[in-house]
Order: sequence, then C-alpha cells, then structure tokens
Amino acid sequence: MRRTDRLFELIQILRDGRLHRASELAEKLGVSVRTIWRDMATLMGSGLPLEGERGVGYILRAPITLPPMILTSAEMEALRLGVRLVAEGADPGLARAARTLASKIAAVTPATTEPEPDELFIYSGDETARAAPHLPLIRAAIREKHRLSISYIDIQNHESFRDIRPLQLEFWGRVWTLAAYCEAREDFRAFRVDRIVAVQDTGERFPEEPGRSLADYRARIEAELTVSPETRSSDPAGS
Repeated sequence: MRRTDRLFELIQILRDGRLHRASELAEKLGVSVRTIWRDMATLMGSGLPLEGERGVGYILRAPITLPPMILTSAEMEALRLGVRLVAEGADPGLARAARTLASKIAAVTPATTEPEPDELFIYSGDETARAAPHLPLIRAAIREKHRLSISYIDIQNHESFRDIRPLQLEFWGRVWTLAAYCEAREDFRAFRVDRIVAVQDTGERFPEEPGRSLADYRARIEAELTVSPETRSSDPAGS
C-alpha cells in the first residue's frame, strides 16, 4: 500500500472518534507499529485535530467536515505550481503560508523527482521584490475596505499622490497590480505595486457605492474586452 493510501485509510478509521491503539491500526493495515507511529506524527503535523501518543493510542477529537481528497497527478502538479506562484509573489505572509503548505503536501505525497520545497521559493525579479513590502498592508486594506493614500511613479516617471479604494490584487507572473477606484480621477485605475513608493492606511472605511465597487470594475473590464481584446495590457500600469 502506498503511503498516501495508508494515510487516507488511517483517517477513515479515526473518523469514528474512538481511541485506537497503534498495534490495532498496524494489524488492520498490515504494517509495523513503528510505521503507524511515523504516520501519526505526519497526520498530527498536518493540522488534523488528532491526539495521542505511543503506548496509549490515538483519537480524533473533532469531526472532519470535509473528506480527505485523493488528487490525480495533474491535480497535484497544479497544486504544487499554485503554491510556487504564491511564494514567488513575494508577499511575506503568504510566502510563509506557502512554505507550510508545501511541507504538508510533501509529507503526505509520494516521493518525486521534483525539487524539494525550499528550492521552489525564489524571487522572480526586481518587480516582486519592490512590491513585497506593500502587499500585506494592501491585502489587509482590501479585506477591511480601508482607503489608502499612495505615492505612485507612473510609466513616464511622474510621481503623484492618490487616495484610493483598493479593490483587487492581481499577479501577472512577475508583476503585481492593484485595481482601485481613484478618488482624484473619480474612475478606476490599475496601479503596478512595484511602482508604489509609499502606501498608508488612512483607517477610513469606504462604503459600497454603485459605480465604485469591484463588481463595477470587473464589468468595465469585461465590456472593454468585448469591444476590443487589446484594450487591457498584460502588464498594466496605472495613470
């Protein structure tokens, strides 16, 4: 039995909420007690609400509301690439989460010829490095619907100061962009995060207003793409 299949079977056994001794589990799965100990350490490290120790037994203290997933090789590759993409985005908080997720994935999947998790975490260029310090604050402002004050250098190298309503972050492989409603221009703008010189959370919550929301922004983009697919550049810069 592959290790991934064995871990899946262990979770199914433990879902009954009873105490199971390692020897009992080893007999059911046809493996050694030491193997069960290692598997239980892996499951505990993955974040499952599992308690127990050697010589006592193991019990799942809380129900698992979502069943464990068995992924195809293509799905696993998509998951690995997604984790890698998040890490290369250079948002420190998300990069740390991606590292943790990569370790959990590696712990419950068969060995591959793919690089070890640490080898996957590299910056993709100067753009991501310059964007990195601003990403946590921007993400928080989007969640909390807080206005931001930014100092921005446009593609002509002109600096401007804007009060904006941050709506959505997008990653384009090397470049992060921020879709926002610009209060000064009274219109939507896309800002390259690596061209933001400074950003400050005003602490002021902006209301959901018709014509200024993320849904309105997406509708605008959709309409422009319908008219002309060239209207939206693959490397947009705010103005």
